[in-house]
Amino acid sequence: MIHLNKLNIRTVTLGINLLDCVDRDYDAMKSRIYSKVTTVAEHLLDEAKDVEYRYGIPIVNKRLSVTPVALLLESAVAGLTPDEAVSRAIGIAETLNRAAEKVGVDYLGGYGAIVQKGWTGGDIALINSIPKALSSTERVCSCVNIAESRTGINVDAALKMGEVIHETAELTKSRNGVGCAKLGVYINAPPDTPFMPGAYHGVGEAEATLNVGISGPGVIRVIVEKSEDLDFRALAEKIKRASFKITRVGELIGREVAKRLNAKFGIVDLSLAPTPAEGESIANIIEAMGIDYCGAPGSTAALALLTDAVKKGGSMATSFVGGMSGAFIPVSEDSGMVEAAEKGALSIEKLEAMTSVCSVGLDMVTIPGDTSVETIAAIILDEMAIGMINNKPLGVRIIPVPGKKAGDHVDFGGLLGSSVVMPVNRFSSARFVRRGGQIPSPIRSLTG
Repeated sequence: MIHLNKLNIRTVTLGINLLDCVDRDYDAMKSRIYSKVTTVAEHLLDEAKDVEYRYGIPIVNKRLSVTPVALLLESAVAGLTPDEAVSRAIGIAETLNRAAEKVGVDYLGGYGAIVQKGWTGGDIALINSIPKALSSTERVCSCVNIAESRTGINVDAALKMGEVIHETAELTKSRNGVGCAKLGVYINAPPDTPFMPGAYHGVGEAEATLNVGISGPGVIRVIVEKSEDLDFRALAEKIKRASFKITRVGELIGREVAKRLNAKFGIVDLSLAPTPAEGESIANIIEAMGIDYCGAPGSTAALALLTDAVKKGGSMATSFVGGMSGAFIPVSEDSGMVEAAEKGALSIEKLEAMTSVCSVGLDMVTIPGDTSVETIAAIILDEMAIGMINNKPLGVRIIPVPGKKAGDHVDFGGLLGSSVVMPVNRFSSARFVRRGGQIPSPIRSLTG
């Protein structure tokens, strides 16, 4: 199962609380942040590699998440001009980038803000700094939560994030706008998500927490392919049993790494996560159920069965489930999704429908570089609405590729994969998104 079907642990993510690094002296705060991250995470790579060797289970990614940085900035930017505040925020991003480089992790999440009902000085400074922060660092990831099911959707924040995404793409246009691959916009963001760019260490978390994200789409695909004669009831049972075994591995590895780092063991995220490698595609699982290409009619039902069966089997195998726990359906990171998009079977609208039954959202979707800020904001609002009404975490990681048009191909390299630029509805939503304000939260007692 490990070697033939590429079973592995997608990521172990060490969350670090930075609230005790807050200091009115800005330079002292940066020094304390660097010192704490490099001290707490000093042995993360060595211990994770040793656990890999001992149990024979590959751990693909070792990463960090920190307290949302906007919380650290409040006193540091008070009374400053907007440009001075942005400069200080970028200084924190560069400090985190150096710390991540020092301990050897490829990504560090938490350069973010939580603004579902409004924003403060620290939030504004951080959000305004995101384009330059992501274009001037390699390892820092950013996430901004702009909506909650209980509070509604901050439409002003959605429009602002449309501008931020557009500017980030322009500042990294020499690399096809790849800065946007490190930026996610969320609703109901879980503070224990181990996946980037949505990982952050929330205020309700312990001082240091180790969270695990499982993988295993290759295992599930093989099981589905060998179950061609089974009806859906029997197929769901097969997937549940496999999910139990995969999650058990995640629980074992997570507890062992946490123990070695003297950190609290947090959660196992049950999300199936694809990679660009052959055989590790969520789209191929859907197609193995009997659909020509992912995105064709029936794809949403197939994804619903898959996600539910994985959750049912996985939840029995671990004490604490967290994160997003759905099925990741990124486009560029899933070779099957890319092929389906190239064939014309998969559209942004169909992806949006599929996100109603999985807990991830529009992920690694490339769109034409001349897509307007308002259209990007409207796409974000649609996704936030699905998450709000269905009371589930969802995100948008979308990349307007400068100079590219629908049908062009883009290669980001590595785990970020490659993709075809997907067409966007050409009709405008500008008057809608520029109304601003807050979309109210839904009433629960009349759900129907």
